[in-house]
Amino acid sequence: MPPRALALAPLLACLACMPPSWGANSLLHPARRPLPPAPALDHRAVEFESDGLRLRGWYFPAEPPRRGITVVYLHGVGDNRASGTWIAERLVRGGFDVLAYDGRAQGISEGVACTYGAHERRDLSRALDAVGATRAVLVGVSLGAAVALQAAPDDSRIVAVVAVASFADLESVARERAPFVASRGQVDEAIAMAEREGRFRVADASPVEAARRIRIPVLLVHGAKDTETGPHHSRRIEQVLGGARQLLLVEGAGHEDALGKAWPEIERWLLGYGSPAPTSTR
Repeated sequence: MPPRALALAPLLACLACMPPSWGANSLLHPARRPLPPAPALDHRAVEFESDGLRLRGWYFPAEPPRRGITVVYLHGVGDNRASGTWIAERLVRGGFDVLAYDGRAQGISEGVACTYGAHERRDLSRALDAVGATRAVLVGVSLGAAVALQAAPDDSRIVAVVAVASFADLESVARERAPFVASRGQVDEAIAMAEREGRFRVADASPVEAARRIRIPVLLVHGAKDTETGPHHSRRIEQVLGGARQLLLVEGAGHEDALGKAWPEIERWLLGYGSPAPTSTR
């Protein structure tokens, strides 16, 4: 089953609530999805520190012949690493090592505030340190896609990105998702409160600004019927990317099912990236 690429809408809708602290709280503190038992697939537990927080994940070693590439799966908001297990099952057979970890304030990682990439981009570099990755391909969904794009231009170990249903910038998607009954002043105040409590600038959570500095291959994937984070977000990102890029619009897909419906094409893209795909023997 494809993972739940949980939408931002339920969180951002509360920006219309009064008092604005409710909206700020909902934005910063997504519900934690319980972590299921560890998967049967061969793996080891990973724990690393970032900004004084302990973050936790699973590392799945590749089956031979190995490619020397680590695929990092980055989950959506309110989700956890377990939604990437099915991806690990497929990619380790193709020679990829796979790392999936719980983002800060999600799963069983420490932290109390989600900052939508403003701080999480640093967490990703610490994750690569923890597993000794020298070449990494990022596969992110929703929030995870936004984190992947924001981290990509600042870590030379990242060699390619698959970004599924990313927002272009946090402020735009927050304002789009706020119900029509919310005044601009209410939304402004909720955003300002979130910035103060989360200790970040909403303007810094901007995949589209990071994309201007990206020079590595990027595959953007977006559901053509995504009503949570519309396809125009990925189109904005595509327009400013500086390296090889492809935008895949998935017909009939919304926000939560774009990854699963596009997976055959994503997997072909991954298998074609870097060293040649392992040849089968009969």
